[in-house]
Amino acid sequence: MEPRGWKEAVELAYRLLSAEPSRRSQVERTDAGWRYYQEYQRWLAGAPDIQPDRMVAELAGLIDQTLLAPQATTAEMDAFLQGAADIPYAALCVQPVFLERALAARRQPCTRVAVVVAFPHGALPARIKAAETRALVEAGAEEIDMVVHLGALRAKDWETVAADLEAVVSAAGNVPVKAILECAYLDEESMAVGAAVACAAGAAFVKTSTGFGPGGAKERDVALLRQAVGTRAGVKAAGGIRNLDSAMAMLAAGADRIGTSSGRAILDGLLQVDPGKMQQ
Repeated sequence: MEPRGWKEAVELAYRLLSAEPSRRSQVERTDAGWRYYQEYQRWLAGAPDIQPDRMVAELAGLIDQTLLAPQATTAEMDAFLQGAADIPYAALCVQPVFLERALAARRQPCTRVAVVVAFPHGALPARIKAAETRALVEAGAEEIDMVVHLGALRAKDWETVAADLEAVVSAAGNVPVKAILECAYLDEESMAVGAAVACAAGAAFVKTSTGFGPGGAKERDVALLRQAVGTRAGVKAAGGIRNLDSAMAMLAAGADRIGTSSGRAILDGLLQVDPGKMQQ
């Protein structure tokens, strides 16, 4: 990435942070998460043209169903993959050791297999992250969820953050990269600038959390990330999202991808909604 690219991203992020809160919140939303949330509200209001099966399939298409526990056994992974076989998730997100197994077991043609890089700490040199990414892409990975250099983010060392991200995005080629910022460790400045730099480096998504840090997704963090990237990248909310209400809150706040190990519970919650009763 040209120095001008990340430097301009930093300038834009600081401009955002200096704006009045009312102006910061005036972000254009054209993403799939916002469109789904609006459709959900129409459904709750009793729109006759919306069918529950369609709502379930479209919500599944916004979910990365995840099993990232480092202690997961092969049997547990097989059960996870079998449980996801009939649901058109956006992606199945697994540890690299299970990549080939997930690719072989996937049954939904619209579902990608995502793997994590430098997970969960992000504390690898950029060249090692790039090598890991390249090897995983060559092995068939269809999305990469990478943890950024968290120390550089906290130190506001934007040049190092940019180099770290650019190395992985370049190694991934045409495979989308999601940049995990681990927001629970960050102040607003590091979140907003980190998201802007990730976007400038070519990340397809910025992501709130690994699920292994001190906190998960928060609506205010998701909203800030959306403000920082606008329509230029996606926002993935991950960590602690276990039911329909929390998933919908993240979509309303700014997310267009949900990372969770509770995808089926979220979708079951949607099936239990009775729009007719909601109107009363």
